[in-house]
Amino acid sequence: MAVGGEMESALDWWREAGADVIVGDEPRGWLTESKPLAPKAPTKGAPVAVDTPPVPVAMPSALAEFRPWLLDATIIEAPREARLDAAGDPASGLMVLIDMPEQGDESAGKLLSGEAGLLFDRMLAAIGRDRASIYLAAFSPARVLGGALNETAFAALADAAKRHVALAAPRQLLLMGEAPSRAFCGVSLNEARGKQRVLNHDGGTVSAIATFHPRFLLQQPRLKAQSWKDLQMLVEGMNA
Repeated sequence: MAVGGEMESALDWWREAGADVIVGDEPRGWLTESKPLAPKAPTKGAPVAVDTPPVPVAMPSALAEFRPWLLDATIIEAPREARLDAAGDPASGLMVLIDMPEQGDESAGKLLSGEAGLLFDRMLAAIGRDRASIYLAAFSPARVLGGALNETAFAALADAAKRHVALAAPRQLLLMGEAPSRAFCGVSLNEARGKQRVLNHDGGTVSAIATFHPRFLLQQPRLKAQSWKDLQMLVEGMNA
């Protein structure tokens, strides 16, 4: 495996395990005990900095307009040609949200094109579905460097993903991976798993299940049994 691929795999491991930050931007002595910093005396007459809340991004109110908007939106720094559209049937009742395209998806022109995609297809077949009978979308329409989103991009994409779900209005939502789980459930994937969650959105509510991304299951095959339990809960919700 190339060095870049090994780095991506390692970052995937930590991200799926729930780690938001591996190391900070500033160098520090990790083995030395940190000393408390003395409070800094305020400068007399200095202006007080006030955080300005971000201006909400205007997003389309119809799915047919939202999808092309997301492929050009400035909420993520990625060229248009690197972004992938959602696929499948929005009216199927089941929306699957993964974190971002895999390596190789851009050249293939579709989400989940490689080994992870083959496993994903088998998972769908196990619950009586295929790609034509679901609506598959990515939390981030493009794969970012290292496969990890910064906080600003995550927050903007979370708002966009919630709008996407509201416009698609599925009966069931399958969240695959750490980023979608955090955005919709407010907790890590490990905490979000194991139960049906009813989530509110602009258009009403949706029943959601969080589970492992197929990429992670390829790295940790022993977790396939837990993923199957998640899929069984999903089927129960669809049949309710």
